[in-house]
Amino acid sequence: MLIIRPSTDADLPAITAIYAHHVLTGTGTFEVDPPSLEDMRGRRADVLSKGLPWLVAVQNDVAIEKGIENVVGYAYCNWFKPRPAYRFSAEDSIYLSPEAAGKGIGRTLLAELMAQAQRAGVRKLIAVIGDSANAGSIALHESAGFQSVGVLKSCGWKFDKWLDVVLMDKALGEADITAPL
Repeated sequence: MLIIRPSTDADLPAITAIYAHHVLTGTGTFEVDPPSLEDMRGRRADVLSKGLPWLVAVQNDVAIEKGIENVVGYAYCNWFKPRPAYRFSAEDSIYLSPEAAGKGIGRTLLAELMAQAQRAGVRKLIAVIGDSANAGSIALHESAGFQSVGVLKSCGWKFDKWLDVVLMDKALGEADITAPL
């Protein structure tokens, strides 16, 4: 059974391990050194202090009888830019453990993240996707109604090659139809 819930401090070792895998093996993030557990604790605290969601996907199929939760992914959003005019636009981040990819977990996480971001006052959710060859992340965002708004060519250097950044966005709730409260 898959459960999407708010993250807790107890989830941080699994979150840190999932992200470290992506930093070391993938181009979806342009970080080159995995952050420490304390770094991730600080990042999560920053997001939560802004009233924004940080969620985990927990798979309990095998471990439920033992009361063990298996964090297989996480998602959060943070303000797109620090200037006040951007205060209704947030950037999403979603990472899954390798064994969780391709099972619909990312779609479920993103759907709940969008719902919670909207409740937090986000009107525009932005995907800043590392590597234009990142077909999985692009397809995930397209399936959730995100639209491509551009590509920043060759703006990242990782694994001895230039990488693009794909920009996608999705309007939430009232979007730009009404003034924010």
